[in-house]
Amino acid sequence: MTSAPFRRVIKSTDAETLSKLRHTLRTPLNQIIGYTEMLLESEEELHSLNLVRDLKKIHTSGGQLLALINDALAPWKVETGTIDLLALRRDMRTPLNSIIGFCELGCDEAKAAGQHVLVADLAKISLAARNLHGHVESKEFPTHIEFGSDDGLAADALLGPGMISAAPGDTPIDLLTGEPARTTGRILVVDDDAMNREMLIRRLRRMGYEVNEASDGRVALEMLKQLPYDLVLLDIIMPELDGFHTIEFMRADPKLRHVPVIMLTALDEVDSTVRCIEAGAEDYVPKPFNPVILHARINASLEKKHLRDQEQAYLAELQVERAKSERLLLNILPQAIATRLKQGERTIVDSFPESTVLFTDIVDFSRISSQSAPSRTVQLLNDIFSSFDRIAETRRLEKIKTIGDSYMVVGGVPTPMSNHAEACADAALEMLEMLQTFNRRNQVDWHIRIGMNSGPVVAGIIGTKKFAYDLWGDTVNIASRMESHGQSDRIQVSAATHHLLKAKFVLEERGIVQIKHADPMPVFHLLGRKK
Repeated sequence: MTSAPFRRVIKSTDAETLSKLRHTLRTPLNQIIGYTEMLLESEEELHSLNLVRDLKKIHTSGGQLLALINDALAPWKVETGTIDLLALRRDMRTPLNSIIGFCELGCDEAKAAGQHVLVADLAKISLAARNLHGHVESKEFPTHIEFGSDDGLAADALLGPGMISAAPGDTPIDLLTGEPARTTGRILVVDDDAMNREMLIRRLRRMGYEVNEASDGRVALEMLKQLPYDLVLLDIIMPELDGFHTIEFMRADPKLRHVPVIMLTALDEVDSTVRCIEAGAEDYVPKPFNPVILHARINASLEKKHLRDQEQAYLAELQVERAKSERLLLNILPQAIATRLKQGERTIVDSFPESTVLFTDIVDFSRISSQSAPSRTVQLLNDIFSSFDRIAETRRLEKIKTIGDSYMVVGGVPTPMSNHAEACADAALEMLEMLQTFNRRNQVDWHIRIGMNSGPVVAGIIGTKKFAYDLWGDTVNIASRMESHGQSDRIQVSAATHHLLKAKFVLEERGIVQIKHADPMPVFHLLGRKK
């Protein structure tokens, strides 16, 4: 039985589900690619078995699967489009079958040659592929999720907070518990007298409520921790733990303090009533109670809880939206600058006497982009810049911007740091190392140039709508020239940066270079840290 497409508005639970789905799909895929790459690294040992070609086909199929998953679950599709998991399932079948098939052929050949280690690794690749195939073909695998639909809003409005619509004719589902949605309420009756409980439970069930019972306060507290309840009907006089102390424990527990409580007791003194309300009870009904009044007060308490739950849900949504806005702002501006903007500053311009600016650029990117599909080119460029982002964040550097295939980062701005040149140097070396892994994983031959310069800069916000944080000054211009006049897969630095790095890094002099719009100047190549 195939799953019918369904629609609903994206919520935090959807993001969590998609995160788990990415993890489920990528875990076996990482195993496939990882084991294949390890085997390909010992390529010379495999030539006699003619397995290199088959392993490369497995690796290529793994890359295709990764591209399919990244494209199907791309962030922009989550935010604005439709995630078509049915198409993902269909497109994944061919490369998965290819991996499984080539693994079986390789295992047979390796067994015949007595290569037991190779057999074991191929078996692991095959097992990972079969696990991935099992996830994709399982009945639990969703087939279609559409976000941002007006129909979803209408469904939410009809069903109330915390519920979603399933297929036509199905029972609404409560998102918090996964159980059928309750239309009245779940009530816990707490009384030490069995007959009192039995009578009250029968009446409440006749009124349409779902009811559970507890014989004293301690049992009630345990039950409240195990299941969510909408209301507690609590007797006052009980052995072990009476009603007053039970409600005190409830109000001291953050998970239970908002569960409404109606006190039921044969006591009718004013002091008892006041004490119940002061302890945090929602209401007070004396025994013997009037069923109509009891029903009315139960409904009133449940309605208050319902309204409070709605309020909490709205507050949670507001917090999620606020967090999204915060993340979006921090994606555009440094945190220190974003904080100043939120505090009311309108014009932000600062001078920094010490900084290091780093530029990197893809060599011959125009040719690369003309020879590949635009979607693949953009995906690869996004992957490499995302890796640069992680490196910059690790080194406490600030990414300023990307311009086409050029990437700009700075150390010491907007938060001054004494080791800005060292941090940029370590980042540049790590970028070159990362590029080798990137090329091997994606079976491409990309190259980069990196240029660095140190000195004073002016930094600030420009624009009124699509504003940006940017840098100005000769330091920036020379850093850009260091990159554009540099050599492929080399890190070229100015004399100013060389002066800051020479104590801890290995550098070699390239000579005097004519720089555009500047006097000829000595430049150096950064080779690595001194051992």
